[in-house]
Amino acid sequence: MTMFRLSAIAALFAASASSAFAQQNEVNLYSARHYQTDEALYANFTKQTGIKINRIEAGENELLERIKTEGANSPADIFITVDAARLAKADELQLFAPWKSKTIEARVPAHLRTEDWIAFSTRARVIVYNKASVNPADVQNYEDLANPKLKGKVCVRSGSHPYNLSLGAALVEHIGAEKTEAWAKGLVANFARSPKGGDTDQIKSVAAGECGVALANSYYVARMMRSDKPEDKKIVANFGVVWPNQKAQGAHVNVSGGGILKHAPHKENAIKFLEYLTSDQAQVYFADGNNEWPVVASVKVKNPGLEAMGAFKADTIHVGKLAKNQAAVQKMFDRAGWK
Repeated sequence: MTMFRLSAIAALFAASASSAFAQQNEVNLYSARHYQTDEALYANFTKQTGIKINRIEAGENELLERIKTEGANSPADIFITVDAARLAKADELQLFAPWKSKTIEARVPAHLRTEDWIAFSTRARVIVYNKASVNPADVQNYEDLANPKLKGKVCVRSGSHPYNLSLGAALVEHIGAEKTEAWAKGLVANFARSPKGGDTDQIKSVAAGECGVALANSYYVARMMRSDKPEDKKIVANFGVVWPNQKAQGAHVNVSGGGILKHAPHKENAIKFLEYLTSDQAQVYFADGNNEWPVVASVKVKNPGLEAMGAFKADTIHVGKLAKNQAAVQKMFDRAGWK
């Protein structure tokens, strides 16, 4: 065999080895979490570890269907999304593989993780009220929103949205199914208008006086409070925020989270990514970049929007229970007319 042929074969093997290493030194992320601010989060992971992130973003239903269809040939390593119900849906489809990490066990509280997926940030469901038309003393609890005193004053998004279904599931755990359905009926009776729009729309409607009170996720409120836009400052001046149920279970908390997929081709890199999401740097980023709270209790956050809302007692119900009652809650809301 000539020296030229030997050199060519050596070069071919070197190229193959390099390609194989490149394929190993990556992680494939299917994400239903759509925040531009997460770009820096991903870039920092690659900078720290040298592991490249290949990302596909879409709605959770589309991604879950894609993972199912791809089956054992799926290139996906990790699925991440917002809301415990959506993570539980992936779990029910048996798409996740159990994670094993002493780091995650030490940093993420037990009520914010399951055997198959973990939460890496949290957000609370708060009550927003119009300062001119509603006395905050009348809306100290979620249950107060069903009080006839608020007839014609409540605005809220669709009852089929996971944010509201998760709240309903938590209420079932705390006050029971019968009282939760009665609450939903009372809430509907108090609607100022038919449910429409997202949480930011509810906040704006309260500030404009179209509604007296609404439910919204905390990071939408914090985002508006941090805004320098004159129109946002005007909106913020017109509404107040109540942390619900502070004398009982605390404010309902939901999560962003993710898990390693059953057929993940890069499981070691996937666990490194999940561990990175629980690191101090990433945890601070969730607060600064997207106005969420860290799941790691020791992490200190300086976010003017979050600080403006003040300290609060959070409900520590296990995230697994937020999904357990969702189908039943949807039927309750349907019967109540909360479409």
